[in-house]
Amino acid sequence: MKVTSIQPTPNPNAFKFLLDQAVAKPGQTLAYGKPEDARSDVLAQGLFAIPGVETLFFCDSFVTVSMIASADWRAVAEQVTRLLESHEPAETDPAAAPAATEEDDNPLARLPKGGDPEVLSRINSLLDDRVRPALAGDGGGLEVMGLEGKTLFIRYQGACGSCPSSTAGTLMAIQNLLQSEIDEELVVTMS
Repeated sequence: MKVTSIQPTPNPNAFKFLLDQAVAKPGQTLAYGKPEDARSDVLAQGLFAIPGVETLFFCDSFVTVSMIASADWRAVAEQVTRLLESHEPAETDPAAAPAATEEDDNPLARLPKGGDPEVLSRINSLLDDRVRPALAGDGGGLEVMGLEGKTLFIRYQGACGSCPSSTAGTLMAIQNLLQSEIDEELVVTMS
């Protein structure tokens, strides 16, 4: 695996490491808020071992690394690059890839619990088309946690997770989009 570029994100404490190989299945994201969340992921465990690394977000062919504010950015970036480039993906052997489950083939099975499945499906489809690509461009992502009545609960991932603009402007933009396209009474809040 080769790091092709290191990009700043709108979050001053996060960098996006672009890679020449995928680190997640198409359409899949992996977000780790702490080392304990990454027990089964060797690459994430190695990245968390780097002093200053706070959270990780894997999407397509990039990894976003959020660091504590006092971290030495150059040292962390050098160590992250070295680790990513020395990592041998376990899935180079097709037999090592996890078997597909019925849940993988059924988009409704991946929806959060609670709320109308049809409404959640429409919301996720709209987010997939219009919001998630923009967030991924900035090294982040968005997970729908659930729908209770007219309140949609979301969680930001990657660079968006601790970015000041996510909690204000982006959240309001998402709410406005969903109100105009899905239901004018929807309220979006962070989980």
